[in-house]
Amino acid sequence: MVRRESFSYTVQARCSRADAVALLSDPARQGELHPLIVRVRRLPTRPGARASYAITDRLELGPLRFPVTYQADVLVVTDDEIVTVARQQPGTTVRNHTRLQEEGDVLRIDVEITLSAPAPLFGYAFRQARAAHLGLASRLGAVLDRKAGGGPVPN
Repeated sequence: MVRRESFSYTVQARCSRADAVALLSDPARQGELHPLIVRVRRLPTRPGARASYAITDRLELGPLRFPVTYQADVLVVTDDEIVTVARQQPGTTVRNHTRLQEEGDVLRIDVEITLSAPAPLFGYAFRQARAAHLGLASRLGAVLDRKAGGGPVPN
């Protein structure tokens, strides 16, 4: 049995839409934002994708730390929307749907994450995904603001 659940968050930044799209559509640039990522490799682009990657995260389970590698595809990249899908065996999928909207001089970034996983893995996978993405969200606004101000941005 597969379980599915979503969570969402919103980040605001004073940056250009182009800067936000460039960062959010390229997993290779998110290593210092995403608390679990330890390696990103570009793969040959899969059919239907704009770009494909192998991403290695370091997960924790009690005192154990272990690497998990999964494939991620960037499916949609426009000025208003980014969609990525990550797949890891056995049967775990994370869909990231990001929407961007200007509100005055602030860019609003709304993100919805949907995780699907086999029931025995779901609780752990969902907690890890939520913690990682909320960790990313807590850093994202400051990184984009810094980029807009001309300061260094993690690559």
